[in-house]
Amino acid sequence: MTELPEDAPSAAEIRSWMDELSNWGRWGDDDTLGTLNHITPDKRRQAAALVTEGVAVSCAWDIRARAMPGAVNPPQRYMLGTGLDLGSGPDDARVGQLDKGHAGAAMEFIGMVFHGLAVTHIDALSHVFWDKQMYNGHDAGLVTDWLGAVRLDVRDLRDGIVTRGVLLDVARARGRAFEPGEPVMPADLEAAEALGGFTVEPGDVLLLRTGDGARRLADWKTYEPDTQPGFQAACLPWLHERGVAAIGSDVAQDVRPSGYGEELTMPIHTVGIVAMGLWLVDNCNLEQLAVTCASLGRWQFQFVLGPLRIEGSTGSPANPLALF
Repeated sequence: MTELPEDAPSAAEIRSWMDELSNWGRWGDDDTLGTLNHITPDKRRQAAALVTEGVAVSCAWDIRARAMPGAVNPPQRYMLGTGLDLGSGPDDARVGQLDKGHAGAAMEFIGMVFHGLAVTHIDALSHVFWDKQMYNGHDAGLVTDWLGAVRLDVRDLRDGIVTRGVLLDVARARGRAFEPGEPVMPADLEAAEALGGFTVEPGDVLLLRTGDGARRLADWKTYEPDTQPGFQAACLPWLHERGVAAIGSDVAQDVRPSGYGEELTMPIHTVGIVAMGLWLVDNCNLEQLAVTCASLGRWQFQFVLGPLRIEGSTGSPANPLALF
């Protein structure tokens, strides 16, 4: 088992946070938005006022229908119509010909498992269970094998996330990238806050850069996604107290291994999603964002994310945007 930091919480303490950090009922028994309730109209106006340069930065990785770092089952593409051999015959089903061969169209089917350690995606509140329950006390059995999630699916985010985003560049604050398996503690978050000259506030989307994205870019063929830096469970009360609306990172949030063995493999996911109703944006590419923040001298921006409105889905691939 990975050695825990001296100030890390015990497994028993983390389990107690399922009650102590719970937002169940806080915004009503029928609430499906969780921590996104922290985003107010005033917060959106504050975020819009940050767009002064007209600069937009994507925080997503490319989705490739071939080997990808961290993808056990890489996305698949099947072409229904191509530009190959146009004019070879109007009955060629593989060639998307129109108008008696003068025009053509390309079409494809793309399928993927977006949850995991490769595709940039957002987790819906139906993604994770604890003791057979989802956020706000909904039964885990409401995620079915035929209809998918009949409660808390990603369509609860139909209007997207528009708010202030802040980049906590803990790698910059540390002066180096965090090592695989190295935990990010609350003190690291506060050091990045101080370096960026801002304070994380209610309704913010917090983006965490550990520097792991640079490791992927440098040598993705030997990248080991099961050993990565990330939030240590000790950050959960800090995130709850600050009232963040969502978190994203250049990893899948949790430090891996967690240090708690099989007892608590991903406490940020379990306590965050199930108890707090915290939305997670996994596997962001934050390298260009870090460059842009440093060049402009500010680490806050308007954050925009719109998921696909997929009925019954426990999340969605996403392309988060930072606007300056």
